[in-house]
Amino acid sequence: MPVHRLNHAVLYVRDVERTVAFYKEALGFRVVMGFPGAAFLQAPGSNNDHDLGLFEMGAQAGASQAGRATVGLYHLAWEVETLDDLEGIATKLSDLGALVGASDHSTTKALYAKDPDGIEFEVSWLVPANLLTEETLAGRSGIQPLDIAREKERYGASTRGGVGISIAVG
Repeated sequence: MPVHRLNHAVLYVRDVERTVAFYKEALGFRVVMGFPGAAFLQAPGSNNDHDLGLFEMGAQAGASQAGRATVGLYHLAWEVETLDDLEGIATKLSDLGALVGASDHSTTKALYAKDPDGIEFEVSWLVPANLLTEETLAGRSGIQPLDIAREKERYGASTRGGVGISIAVG
C-alpha cells in the first residue's frame, strides 16, 4: 500500500497559546480542537481533520538540537496556491520577524521561517507541470535567491501552482 501524502505534523512547543497565536497570525491556521496543554490546528483550505498538533512542554524545555547535535526534524513545508499568496505570507512573516530565507529551487519557490520556539518551516509555491521547461527542470540542482516580483511576471500572480510535485506526467 503506497503512502499518498502527509496528513499532519505534531510538534512539542514551550507555550501552546503563544505558538497557536503565531500560526494563526502568520499562516491563517485555525484551532479545531484543544485541551489544556494541546491544540490542533487546520490550515485555510485544508480538508484534513487537523494539519498541525501542538503539545506544550513548558518554559523549561530546551531548544531542539536537531541538525546541530542530534538527529531530528529539519522543517515542515506547506504549499500555497498562488505567487500572490506567497508574497502575502512573505510580508506577514517578515513583519513578525520570523522570515529567515527565501529561495528559488527552480521548480519550487520557497520561504523559510521559524516559529517562536525556533522550529523551522517552509511555505512554497510549485511551478505547474504545464509551465515547466527544459531550463526549469535543469535548474533543480541549484538554489538561487527568490525574487517573487520576477516570478509573478514570469508565471502570473494568480496562477495556481502545482500540487505536491510539479513534474509533468506521461
